[in-house]
Amino acid sequence: MGVIDRLKAIGPGALVAAAFIGPGTVTTASVIGAEYAYLLVWTIAFSILATIVLQEMSARLGLISKEGLGEAFRNEFSNPVARGITIALVVSAIGIGTAAFQTGNIVGGAAGLSTITGVSENVWGPIIGLIAAGLLWTGNYKLIERVFIGLVIVMGLAFLINAAVVRPDLAALGGGLVPTIPDGSAYLIAGLIGTTVVGYNLFLHASTVQERWDGADDLAECRTDTVAMIIVGGLITTSIVVTAASVFPEGTQIADVGAMADQLEPVFGGYALTFFAIGLFAAGFTSAMSAPLAGAYATAGALGWERDLTSTRFRAIWMTILGTGIVFSALDYNPVEVIVFAQVANGLLLPILAVFLIYAMNNDDLLGEHTNTTLQNVLGGIVTLVVVGIGLRTLYDVLIL
Repeated sequence: MGVIDRLKAIGPGALVAAAFIGPGTVTTASVIGAEYAYLLVWTIAFSILATIVLQEMSARLGLISKEGLGEAFRNEFSNPVARGITIALVVSAIGIGTAAFQTGNIVGGAAGLSTITGVSENVWGPIIGLIAAGLLWTGNYKLIERVFIGLVIVMGLAFLINAAVVRPDLAALGGGLVPTIPDGSAYLIAGLIGTTVVGYNLFLHASTVQERWDGADDLAECRTDTVAMIIVGGLITTSIVVTAASVFPEGTQIADVGAMADQLEPVFGGYALTFFAIGLFAAGFTSAMSAPLAGAYATAGALGWERDLTSTRFRAIWMTILGTGIVFSALDYNPVEVIVFAQVANGLLLPILAVFLIYAMNNDDLLGEHTNTTLQNVLGGIVTLVVVGIGLRTLYDVLIL
């Protein structure tokens, strides 16, 4: 199959990209650009490489073994105590964690629409949640996939056009690829890597590739999809950093993304504001769909339930996650305490997932000839060490608050 044909096969990778380009990524990238200009662009490059390494493993595991990551996690342990601990960890960190972040996803998307229409986020939030619920209820994977691809395109155009309008300093942008850690930037570096290398995306990817492809013969298409869409996500994140770096003097501190959008209006008029708001809406809406879907795949797999999009138990999981976001967005509830729990849980789970992935990807019984190469193991090991550091940093940051 030629490159053009492979690009036409884009699918599950779009869900991954849409999931990590959420309001949290938009906010973190904006703050990085405003405070440190292009100095931390290398962080995006590393994050994208790390995401490609782990997501390719997860997709290959799902495609070859025909198991979701939750099932693989569950089946790896025969000891009932170890299995019980594993199930509890996955359900709490992924299921409850995605529910916690769902409020931020919905409110972020609502903020974009509120910027354009002037209608309160508390009105738009439940509407966005109900639309997402309607799409997920169809159980039609192809329809859901097309919506995600369309919204990734919308996000890409909105943010890339913004970046083009501000005409970035290309030399400074290139210089930002050289790793440096300015004073006070460690938490932002950890934040950006943490919002890009997302634990629940591993569960989402391992399951959705099975909805799209049949097996080993489709591995090349699957890899093209994974690499291409994650790179697109990286370009979108870079464009957000570029926009902030170009608009604000280096060292500027911005309180939120809405404030940044307001600052763009007098410089570029209503068009730039509209583009940014549309991108913010797309970022929030796609994450509002992907988080419940990922939580359902992970929880159902860990509990040994079927991963059928139309099954009652599968729907009950994503409805619970999505419903949490809808309720809190309508009540204007500040979910800080719940998100703190999600940060701890996900920060602890990601290193465990990375270690498990590398272990599973070297299992001949599970993958046969499609086990990891030496290079893949080395890259996976490097990524694992970094995400272990992120997990410890996340835990430290939360405990000292």
